Amino acid sequence: MDYQQLTDDLHIKFKDEIDKGKVATYIPELKKVNPNKFGINLYTVSCESYGAGDFQDKFSIQSISKVLALTYALKLVGNKLWKRVDVEPSGDPFNSLVQLEFEKGIPRNPLINSGALVVSDILISKLKNPKTEFLAFVRKLANNKQINYNKDVVASEKAYGYKNAAHVNLMKSFKNIKNNVDEVLDFYYHMCSIEMSCEELSRTYLLFANGGKLTYNDERIISRGRTKRINAIMQLCGLYDEAGEFSFRVGLPGKSGVGGGIVAIHPGKYCISVWSPKLNKKGNSFKGFQVLELFTTRTESSIF
Repeated sequence: MDYQQLTDDLHIKFKDEIDKGKVATYIPELKKVNPNKFGINLYTVSCESYGAGDFQDKFSIQSISKVLALTYALKLVGNKLWKRVDVEPSGDPFNSLVQLEFEKGIPRNPLINSGALVVSDILISKLKNPKTEFLAFVRKLANNKQINYNKDVVASEKAYGYKNAAHVNLMKSFKNIKNNVDEVLDFYYHMCSIEMSCEELSRTYLLFANGGKLTYNDERIISRGRTKRINAIMQLCGLYDEAGEFSFRVGLPGKSGVGGGIVAIHPGKYCISVWSPKLNKKGNSFKGFQVLELFTTRTESSIF
């Protein structure tokens, strides 16, 4: 398979097609992004990289960071984590409060906002300097010390994060948040603000295609069993309440973010990232979804 040719072909095909999505506006800083940006990168487990378009431009990965936080939390507390957050698809928007109250403050899964806030709470409890140590963990996975938080995005999320504050306070009332509410929100906003390019994102997520080991030095970060479970959660819950459609059309575990990125993994083979800021009604990249569907169709490769 000539991955470079395929990546170039996909970029050419979709670059000028009409994009029916809209850039996220509820985080004001995200509105400033050029809506026509479009990048694709594929990284194989043998560390070969193939990119097209704006694949080296950085963007706010937003909810894509939730998988990395989950990975770190599992390293620190293991299966105790599952007493505080479930592993079921929600079927509701990622920021819905309805199920959370009905289910007494236990989030459906760790990849919706409420679940990621519980994971944030766990990291704060276990780390001496949570923001610094989490960023160091992400940099290690990416093999890149230049990965950083975007302070402008953090400030923008804090200024308009009323619903996230509602999630934390509701879970606090059910005793599923142990730390100070403002501290949990601050960590969560920093986590979501992390900036990466498609190339950096693919390289970081190779961990989940490589059985829990780093590809650049063969260091084991998490067990093969936990890697399997994280991939399963991405398959079931990674694209909000459109995860079923993504499984049906693309057939890979993946995670999206409202910054317009989608990352998908083929265990044992590769990781592919797409960035296009305009989102569909479910909050996923409109163009990115189409690119990944055609990619697995052309390569005849999915986990199914």
